[in-house]
Amino acid sequence: MRIGIPKEIKNNENRVGMTPAGVAEFIKHGHEVSVQHTAGEGSGFSDEDYIAVGARIQPSIDGVYREADMIVKVKEPIEPEYDLVKPGQLIFTYFHFACDRPLTDAMIKSGGVCLAYETVQMPNGYLPLLQPMSEVAGRMATLNGAYYLQKTKGGKGKLISGVPGVSPAKVLVLGGGVVGEAAAMMAAGLGANVIIADISLPRLRQLALELPGNVHTLYSSEHNIRQQLKDVDIVVGAVLVPGAKAPQLISKDMLPLMEPGTVLVDVAIDQGGCFETSRPTTHTDPIFIEDGIVHYCVANIPGAVPNTSTLALTNATLKYALALADKGWKQACKDDAALAKGLNIVEGKITFKAVADAFGLPYEPIC
Repeated sequence: MRIGIPKEIKNNENRVGMTPAGVAEFIKHGHEVSVQHTAGEGSGFSDEDYIAVGARIQPSIDGVYREADMIVKVKEPIEPEYDLVKPGQLIFTYFHFACDRPLTDAMIKSGGVCLAYETVQMPNGYLPLLQPMSEVAGRMATLNGAYYLQKTKGGKGKLISGVPGVSPAKVLVLGGGVVGEAAAMMAAGLGANVIIADISLPRLRQLALELPGNVHTLYSSEHNIRQQLKDVDIVVGAVLVPGAKAPQLISKDMLPLMEPGTVLVDVAIDQGGCFETSRPTTHTDPIFIEDGIVHYCVANIPGAVPNTSTLALTNATLKYALALADKGWKQACKDDAALAKGLNIVEGKITFKAVADAFGLPYEPIC
């Protein structure tokens, strides 16, 4: 199979779809790999690194899409890429369709096969291709929250850890999944007082046993959230419904409950955001302030640490990417039910129900 790895063109997205080590595995399996010129530079991988393992360097993004049977990338195609996707071409990446109607319409029109990392799901609910970036995003959410808590950045002017004789900041984490646990662990390690909220009692019991003593669990309800907002310093929104829009847990009318300079970090912004006042921001312009509350809503948080993120992502995706290349997407998905759940749009048809429901469009399951 001919594999194409384009350079990411989303704002400040420095990750790349595959490391040289991953490309070497494709070559070993007898596949051809084209990597766009400088695609890996932002992650610390040069063109020469890819050439050394047998890849061919393609000078343009148009050429990568034109020649490839399968595109392996990190983020969803953006508007300049829409017309590059060919009928029947497999695109293996993060898509987050449910909060992006133009992308959904464009991929339906393209006739391509869109297999989304974020909805590949094991029978036990585990999301193997979302986990590594969720771990990065959770840790980064706390670090960014602490950074924007500085007075010079619009925050309250608090040090997240406090100092002897001065209390540390209070961090509220909404969602006890991979992102939430990573955010809570990082906040706890920095010395904050941490509360992590979720609607699953079994998960709260597990977190109570696993997390440090300065992390406390809370059943997530509107009443309980409102009570916590009165003296919170950082809120990390980390809720997830796989493939669907995120529920909004903090409404606009809750903002006055918080002190000016409180920081909201919305990690769920890729799926529409879990705060009503959220809107996507970029690494170039990461925050906005509404009603005195700092909002950090960068849609590709792990892109800020591309070397770590690319290595972690390739570790997770390589097995599945090789199966798709070796067998073709139809047979690979037939053999692996978890991988089949990644199919969101196939040759003009929406095959993932949450995406169809989000826009009131027809749903046509893969038989």
